Amino acid sequence: MMKVLETDRLVLRHQTLEDASFILELMNDPSWIRYIGDKGVKTLDEARSFIIKGPLDTYARLGFGFYLTELKEGGTPIGICGFAKRDFLEDVDVGYTFLPEFRGKGYAFEAASAAMAYAKSELGLKRIVAITYKDNHSSAKLLEKLGMRFEGMVPSAGTDREVCLYAINVEHAVKAGE
Repeated sequence: MMKVLETDRLVLRHQTLEDASFILELMNDPSWIRYIGDKGVKTLDEARSFIIKGPLDTYARLGFGFYLTELKEGGTPIGICGFAKRDFLEDVDVGYTFLPEFRGKGYAFEAASAAMAYAKSELGLKRIVAITYKDNHSSAKLLEKLGMRFEGMVPSAGTDREVCLYAINVEHAVKAGE
């Protein structure tokens, strides 16, 4: 298990095959399906395959990806937060999702702000973007709290929908607690 970041309450680390049951639960949460999409991951084997072809591959190829986010105290997995390099976006984008019982507690802000600071200091990124559907108001509010600004609508690859594009130059990113 490779720890990437630590905050006051959280640890962000590389996903492993041992996380398959958590990833299976997360990917079948109604909010994941609504705002991220149904990836067809319905079994533990499919979750393991997703981890191999997704996060483990991007860690190896790009040096970053979506990190499992767990509570520092007790190690309970609560969501994922990290980065993707999508073909239809020029810049790396930050993303996050948490199980329902861990929403509204400041974890997404804490994880995403730490991840954005990491992107600047360790990954050398100058600009980070984020995408969200127009009806995902809580995500849009969090992106604005992180200092990101709405830039417009862009087509979402592989769908007939558009997504809201937010962006920030990372030297202006808000840090948790400010």
